Amino acid sequence: MSVNDEAVGQQTAATYDSAFLKACRREPVPHTPVWFMRQAGRSLPEYRKVRAGTAMLESCMMPELVTEITLQPVRRHGVDAAIYFSDIVVPLKAIGIDLDIKPGVGPVVEQPVRTRADLARLRDLTPEDVPYVTEAIGMLTRELGETPLIGFAGAPFTLASYLVEGGPSRNHEHTKAMMYGDPQLWADLVDRLAEITGAFLKVQIEAGASAVQLFDSWVGALAPADYRRSVMPASRKVFDAVSGYGVPRIHFGVGTGELLGLLGEAGADVVGVDWRVPLDEAARRVGPGRALQGNIDPAVLFASREAVEAKADDVLAAAAGLDGHIFNLGHGVLPTTDPDALTRLVEYVHTRTAS
Repeated sequence: MSVNDEAVGQQTAATYDSAFLKACRREPVPHTPVWFMRQAGRSLPEYRKVRAGTAMLESCMMPELVTEITLQPVRRHGVDAAIYFSDIVVPLKAIGIDLDIKPGVGPVVEQPVRTRADLARLRDLTPEDVPYVTEAIGMLTRELGETPLIGFAGAPFTLASYLVEGGPSRNHEHTKAMMYGDPQLWADLVDRLAEITGAFLKVQIEAGASAVQLFDSWVGALAPADYRRSVMPASRKVFDAVSGYGVPRIHFGVGTGELLGLLGEAGADVVGVDWRVPLDEAARRVGPGRALQGNIDPAVLFASREAVEAKADDVLAAAAGLDGHIFNLGHGVLPTTDPDALTRLVEYVHTRTAS
């Protein structure tokens, strides 16, 4: 057994019987597990304190800071899993793409990828490119013990959108122009990104992550036929790259109600659902054999405690017949959310579903 195999084995043994991993495997759970997307910071004052004066990408490359930020919501909220603190463009930065995350804007790429010659800039990612990831996850798994750590990466379509557009886009016009107008260039681009993303997830799993989530933030901009033809092969390649590790693979996108079945078909063990589709309907669209994650509206947390609990009850009722359910928001925690509302929600779901 190699050192990496041993690390994965030790982490799997420690977390195997956790409520989160049981739910991922669609096994009976002592309570419905809860975690929150973007839980690593965002609304926490302790997060803003430790991040003060440190740029986002810089903070992602500091193992001790990553460890502290990842642990903060676990300590504060008592969630059932931690999500590795990173950003979807970290692997692109690691292979030398000139980009930055501008406050209030998001990832901005200095030279967008628009031609075949630009593909040469997308070299392979190796563990040596991201030593801070291996170090941080080693520190985290020692601290977390029986609490699983979820690895994190952006999906090929969303990464391609940032690269082609040069930054965030409302309409993805350059992205779609390439996808429709030069389908071979597009296919080669997302295939390269699938290799990079798969390698990035492998580093996290081999360091000790117990599950991985692939975020396809912008893929809801596509019609199902376009997703199947132009995106699914690359997303499937990512999931196939890590299938041999036996860790649960979660797939999430925003505005993906029409794509839910395809997200599962791409290779996910768990399909994340945003707040627009009830979980019982989502289960019908996804089909059997996969757990679901979600899906209370993040904005509900600004309402009264009674209203939040009523909405949580709606989610739990819709999930009552599912083989596996992980309670989560239907998107990320909003920055101005009251942290106490999140803590109360975790307690409520745990109490409400305790067997």
